[in-house]
Amino acid sequence: MEFVPSPAVHRVLCADCGTPIVPNSANLCVACLRNSVDITEGIPKQASVSFCRNCDRFLSPPSSWTIARPESQELLAICLKKLKGLSKVRLTEAHFIWTEPHSKRLRVSLTIQKEVLTSTILEQIFEIEYLVQHGQCPDCAKLAAKNTWKALVQVRQKVPHKRTFLFLEQLILKHGAQKDTISVKEVRDGLDFFYSQRSHALKMVEFLGSVVPIRSKASEQLLSTDIHTSTANFKYTYSVEIIPVCKDDLVCLPPKLARSSASINQLALCSRVGNSLHILDPATLQSAEISSAVYWRTPFESLASVPDLVEFTVLDVEPTGTVRGKWVLADAQVARAGAFRSNGGGDDDAMDEDGVESAIFHTRTHLGGILQPGDAVMGYYLTNANFNSDDFAKLPSHRIPDIVLVRKAYPNRRKKNKTRAWRLKSIAKEEGEEGEASNARGVVGRMGGRDKRKVEEDYELFLRELEEDEEMRGAVNLYRSKDERPGAGSGLAGGKTRRKAQFAMEVDEGLHTAPETMEGAAGETDNEEEEPDFPEVKLDELLDDFDEMTLEDA
Repeated sequence: MEFVPSPAVHRVLCADCGTPIVPNSANLCVACLRNSVDITEGIPKQASVSFCRNCDRFLSPPSSWTIARPESQELLAICLKKLKGLSKVRLTEAHFIWTEPHSKRLRVSLTIQKEVLTSTILEQIFEIEYLVQHGQCPDCAKLAAKNTWKALVQVRQKVPHKRTFLFLEQLILKHGAQKDTISVKEVRDGLDFFYSQRSHALKMVEFLGSVVPIRSKASEQLLSTDIHTSTANFKYTYSVEIIPVCKDDLVCLPPKLARSSASINQLALCSRVGNSLHILDPATLQSAEISSAVYWRTPFESLASVPDLVEFTVLDVEPTGTVRGKWVLADAQVARAGAFRSNGGGDDDAMDEDGVESAIFHTRTHLGGILQPGDAVMGYYLTNANFNSDDFAKLPSHRIPDIVLVRKAYPNRRKKNKTRAWRLKSIAKEEGEEGEASNARGVVGRMGGRDKRKVEEDYELFLRELEEDEEMRGAVNLYRSKDERPGAGSGLAGGKTRRKAQFAMEVDEGLHTAPETMEGAAGETDNEEEEPDFPEVKLDELLDDFDEMTLEDA
């Protein structure tokens, strides 16, 4: 086989620097070609993007406002749309260059190609700097002005607490139902949602009907009319009322409603609230579902709610073998918390030194699967209860139990110097709106004149319900706490304020005996052991907050 050498490559000298190169149409090397021809000509090296700090949106040409996270594909697309002359070249690569989040600057690296001479393609990498300019989008400008909203959704619930709206706010955030809301205002017994379009308000009403049992009513107000074009301008108001029955409430069903619901016992518990009420009879595990339409035909109110719960101590539990879902029917013997501590007599009906009744109560409960002797449990004490309800007054005395157990309690649930490793987001800005101070509780608790301590108690009870109810946690988004210092991550204002408010509330609930000083309380709590089955929030249930590095504080 004869070896045939490859043909030699002929080279010529560059016309400018004399470097040997492969012949091309310009007879110039790459360096000299870049010096003589600039393919980035016509593309600005500096530009600006508009950012609205109120709603965290960027202006996307020509006039739309889009939510874009830092260094995201959406933000990169907005930056490229701002460049003129980019259509005359071929863009091969674009990416962000890291900058300080508070520098009001965005740096983008671009790689472009362009044919400068016949069959000669030149590639060049260059950098563009964007200045972030703060402004107001049209929706936020309407918010700053007065009486510019077009539709209003008034959400009300006539209950003495705010836990329903705290949970509702988290449902709205999880499903992104707040994106069209231009303002949220707290009023007595509820919240007001303002919208710039009627369709956005209708979407909110539809969403509320899918997550909570409601009834709604619409009204409109004529603002102006044009007789020449037969057009009119209206303002629309949608009144939404949530059923005034909450989770773990004790209810007494009307006889007609109880018979139509599979003849369930009239005295029952509300075990769950979705788009309908789920009623459970703790003595038989019989359940019923009451839709919103059925409720408003035969309305009823709660006899007692969570603030009326009394702590009991479990003495004995004997399951009966009846199981329905997660509930296990059992016969239990319980006594008031703190009973028998210093009672010298043997009479069960006697009082101890602290005035706590030391009787032993026998009851049937649905918590047989989680209760053990020695556990603490919360329940309603009905022995000497007096409710303003005609249906309850007509019940035979033998059908009214002495107590109704509701849920397991954790008296030593939290050390005073231990904070939660998770936090919740809010619809409203945590730093306040229009100069208003905020305690980072979101839209609830901002109305002037409300009892701040009552709001803090409602918020703490809501956080405890999230910890103890795994099904409830699955309906909301929990985020990793970005501040692990004491007092942060729980959503309340400051560590000392949160710890004092939490201790004061536990004293009111009877979970602790109030000592002489706060120091004594802290020492007593540190000696107590935490419950081994305390339902801690697992790490895999928490989400990372990618919105922490925003341009809001730039």
